[in-house]
Amino acid sequence: MTVADVLMIALGAVAVGSGTLVVTSAHLVRSGLYLVVSLGATAGLYLVLGAELVAWVQVLVYVGAVVVLLLFAVMLTRAPIGASAGLDRPAGPSALIGAGVGFGLAALFADAFRWIEYPRADPGTAERIGGEIFGTWVLPFEVLSILLLSALVGAIVLSRPDIGARRAPEQTPEEADEEVPA
Repeated sequence: MTVADVLMIALGAVAVGSGTLVVTSAHLVRSGLYLVVSLGATAGLYLVLGAELVAWVQVLVYVGAVVVLLLFAVMLTRAPIGASAGLDRPAGPSALIGAGVGFGLAALFADAFRWIEYPRADPGTAERIGGEIFGTWVLPFEVLSILLLSALVGAIVLSRPDIGARRAPEQTPEEADEEVPA
């Protein structure tokens, strides 16, 4: 067993363990922080595999932007930060469904790939990756940025009671004089 194998096993265990804590924690902010650990471990897995660009994109986009946006949205909407009673659900059905989906995906991957070793693709260059990102995939990136911006604006609007609230109609001076006792 090589050092890379040990690192893969350790980082995989950290990613799976913190991913489990994301969905089982009753504290919303702690779930967000566990998500940071899980995504960081995934970036470490990419580094061990030799995909440095993908690892840094993982850190910058997911850990640096999406999780911060999630935590700001939680804090701006004044969601309960502590343990929430509304998040307590029976664990049995969800564990059964999760196990079923996991076994189904494992069977699907085993059947689809049939343990065949595929030849490696040619290594990408920065020029080829840049051409793909800024040529083929530029529209999905822009749509995603608009989606994240609209989610942040929506969280701000929901957190401010003065925006979008109906105001009482202005009273005329005659109506104000009628309400004053003599």
